[in-house]
Amino acid sequence: MTETFKSVWDALETDPAERESMKIKSRLMMDIERCIKKQGLTQKQAAQKMGVTQPRISDLVRGKINRFTIDMLVNMLARLGMHVEVTLQDAA
Repeated sequence: MTETFKSVWDALETDPAERESMKIKSRLMMDIERCIKKQGLTQKQAAQKMGVTQPRISDLVRGKINRFTIDMLVNMLARLGMHVEVTLQDAA
């Protein structure tokens, strides 16, 4: 029998708290990458704008999710001129 999941994190993480954290981090990381591309920034330019090093941007682009906190990702988005809002839902 094949099991289906709504998200890759639903399949990989058994701890609900860690699963939600990973979902949020991955979404924020994808949003940062989209903003960088939309603004036409190089990794170096993006790093300067966000107050981090170019290797941090490289880690982000390569999906090294465990190297980032939600706080750091929110700060990076704010420095790119983005506003982050949080929506809560009851767990299914």
